[in-house]
Amino acid sequence: MYIDVDKIELMIGQMGLTKVEIAEKGGISPGHITKILKAGTCEPRTAGKLAKGLDVSLEDIVLSRK
Repeated sequence: MYIDVDKIELMIGQMGLTKVEIAEKGGISPGHITKILKAGTCEPRTAGKLAKGLDVSLEDIVLSRK
């Protein structure tokens, strides 16, 4: 699943959160978040966890096409 890395980075900055805080809220490791943002893709389940950590819907972070 492709994710909108630029949008996620913008959300992180606007929320004033760290990747560690997002990881804790979403139940994934901070290192995994770094890998996801670098690759721009992840498994759907992981994208759901990332969205949970950001407190947004999955549709808010997924790219419709790559």
